[in-house]
Amino acid sequence: MKSPSSSVRDTLAANLRRERVKRGLSLSELSRLSKIGKATLSQLESGTGNPTIETVFSLSRALEMPISDLLDTQHSDAVTVVRAADTDVLSGEGVDLRPLQRIETGGVLMEVYDQQVRAGSRQPSLGHAGTEHTVVQAGVLGVEVDGHHVELGPGDYVAFDASLPHCYSAPDGPVRSVLLLHYRPGQRKTTESPNAPH
Repeated sequence: MKSPSSSVRDTLAANLRRERVKRGLSLSELSRLSKIGKATLSQLESGTGNPTIETVFSLSRALEMPISDLLDTQHSDAVTVVRAADTDVLSGEGVDLRPLQRIETGGVLMEVYDQQVRAGSRQPSLGHAGTEHTVVQAGVLGVEVDGHHVELGPGDYVAFDASLPHCYSAPDGPVRSVLLLHYRPGQRKTTESPNAPH
């Protein structure tokens, strides 16, 4: 599992503190909501913690906000090129995610990720806001949503309500896929500020 770079840690630290303070939450209150220890939250806010996919998704769920609001993945150029070597990786129990793009239009927010599931691993989620769309590029991806299991091969697509418990797995070797998180109006409960990503 890869450690996030200092830029991911610093960005998460600033955005997490801003969103916690904006909501009037203490570290103890956010700890209770996110089920993340107060000491860990303090480390994350100071930029010394080691955020994982599980941690970021728990914070996203607790703060009722898109992941990209915590990771600030927006690009503003007319042509966006995201080089693999220049993109920070956020790792979890079984998955490495590279944030590629944040797209917001007409009140709809979409986050695009390069997702790699490590061979023989599983990445469970208790659920979070939005709808997940996944297209497999290489390998066999196991997807379980609320107890229903499917296996997908290259070119296959799945979509589901991400608020349901779900899990990705790579039973037969590594898997590469594109993950798109889609938030409809009303699924974001974040207060915009001048420094918030748009």
